[in-house]
This record gives sequence, C-alpha cells and structure tokens, in this order.
Amino acid sequence: MSAERAGPSIRVRTALPIVALLVFVVVSAGSLWAGAAAGTLGYDFLAYQHAANRVVSGLPLYDPSIQQAGGFGLFLYPPPFVLLILPFASFDPGVGTWIWTGLLVAAFLAGVQLMPVKLTIRWLIVLLAGLSWPFEYGLRLGQVGPLLFLLFAVGWRWLRDPRAIGASAAVGALIKLQPGLLLAWAALTRRWVALVVGLIILAVAAVVATVIAGGPNVWLDYVTILRNVSDPITTPHNFTPGAVAYQIGVPAAVATWIQIISSVAVAGIAIFAAIRASPVASFLATVIASQLLSPVLWDHYAMLLLLPVAFLLDRRQWWSAAIPLATSIFIIGIAPPIAYPIEFWVALVGVVVVGLREQRSEPGFV
Repeated sequence: MSAERAGPSIRVRTALPIVALLVFVVVSAGSLWAGAAAGTLGYDFLAYQHAANRVVSGLPLYDPSIQQAGGFGLFLYPPPFVLLILPFASFDPGVGTWIWTGLLVAAFLAGVQLMPVKLTIRWLIVLLAGLSWPFEYGLRLGQVGPLLFLLFAVGWRWLRDPRAIGASAAVGALIKLQPGLLLAWAALTRRWVALVVGLIILAVAAVVATVIAGGPNVWLDYVTILRNVSDPITTPHNFTPGAVAYQIGVPAAVATWIQIISSVAVAGIAIFAAIRASPVASFLATVIASQLLSPVLWDHYAMLLLLPVAFLLDRRQWWSAAIPLATSIFIIGIAPPIAYPIEFWVALVGVVVVGLREQRSEPGFV
C-alpha cells in the first residue's frame, strides 16, 4: 500500500519541474510578446533610463511639477536608485529593455533558489509565478519587483547573518523606500549590527547619489514629488484598502479612515510579530507590511507575496497557494480590486499565526 501511495508522489515530484518551467517560460514569453505588441514592454524601465539620461546630460533627476503617479516616463524612486540604472543610459531603448528584462528574470529565479525551503516548494513558486498576473505584468513593465524579491530572499536565507540583513534591507531601500522598514524590524528585534550596516550603506549611497545627481536639491525635489503623488485614496488604479473602498463608491472621508485603520492595524501586527513570532515569520510579516503600508499599492506589488506563500507552503499550509491564484492570469478580468488588499491581509495573518505556533514550540518558550 505504501508503495502504491508513493508512486503518484514520485511522479508529481518528477513532473513538477518540467511543468513549472514550461508554464513559466511560455506564459512569460507570451506576456512579453503582448507587451511588445501593445507598446507597453519596458514601460517603467524606460522611465528609469530616461532619468539616467537626464543625469548624464546634467538635467534635474525629478520634475517636481508632477501631481499624480502612473503616467509614462515618471521617475519616483530614491535618488540612489539612479546609481543602478546609470549603466543603461547609453543603451538603445529596445536593447536596454530586453537586457533589463533578462536581469529581472534572473533575479527572480536566483531569489527562488535562495529561499530556504524544500526544492518542491521552489518549483511550486516558479509555477505560481508563471500563473501570476502581478508577476507577469510587472515583468512586462520592467518593474523592480524581482530585484526586491531577490533582496528579501537574501535576507531570509541568511537571517542569522546581520550583515546580510542590513545590506539587503538597505539596498532594497535604495531602490524603493518600503524595504527600509526591515531596518526598523532589525531595531525592534535588537539586531543592532544589521541596523548599523544598513544605515552605513544608506549614508554612503546617499552621498554618492547626491554628488552624481547634482547636489542636495535632488532630495528636496524627491520629497516634493512624493508629497504630490502619494494620495492613498484617489490615485487611479491604486489597490490600498482605502482606494478600493473609494473606487466602489465609499465617500473619500470614510475611505480615508478605512486606510488609516488598516495601516495602524498592519503596523501593530508587524510590531507584535517582531516581538512574539518566530524570527523568519516576523521578517516575512515585515516584508508584507512594507508593501501594505505603501500609500500607493500597485497590482504588481503582489508578486512579492510569493515569498510568504513559499514559507506557508513549506509548512504544509496548502491553502496558501490560493493567495497568488486569486489574481492569476486566468481570472484577472474577473477578480475584483478588493482581491489585492485581501490577499495581502491573508498572507500577513497566515504568516503571523504560523510564526506564533513555531515560536511557542521552541524550547524555553515562556
């Protein structure tokens, strides 16, 4: 009987890598082809490249007159991000787009490989990524999600190494501000070396970026543009809880309170997890919170939920596969906007609950 039961399991484990790679390659290639045909391939990368070209030409990095996020060519990233994109300034836009896209795919696959979970779970994540609209859409745009995925995976893999945590969090914050929340997590969990390493990297990168981007005014421009485009309620295509409520007809004042309550609850849960949950669960809870607390929550941000899903699947929480499937390519035209904040919240609560159980099972827990 045991042999009969083992047979299908062995066949599934053998077939899974083939199916996962096939789905990942075919769907990703199709998505990129569709983006090229529609003229949206590398939509965000071209904004990065345009910003790099402005710096090379001695022009301001930012346009402080911008009033809303989402338009073509807008660069809304911290000044140090330009250090990463400067090598692409001289590339032909078409060539640069494909090179950048290849780097994003490589970053994602490297992140999957680094996750400290069973091999079967890694292949499941590749499969789920291939089926995920947030992943495929972000890849088509040339968004930085896969780079953040890799950096978060580095922190998770070397959770006991404060230098890895501090460096990965700092580099993530240099790309987008949200990963910097992991430095607050490091402080809450008394990982002082991680905090110091992260702050040193941030300081050095900030100085270099300031010199390259034309002086201290670049930071004033950045603060101005963030203030102009960070409306969590009325920004179009935004998927924060408050924005979704506003989109379905809730008055702006009520939607604002929904957003405030959600943000306070997320912060509270993240702090509670840092104090009471297992280290890996509190780390991943902070990763989720870093996105859910963002005033603008684009749909492609949800690709980062593949990290906590891997954590949950590795602990036999098979229901968690429904998190990325809730916004898969098959139902993207059917799934309501509220699916995005719900899947973030489900991932957050699921990770914390499992992390509390793990912490309580540790020897010496009081």
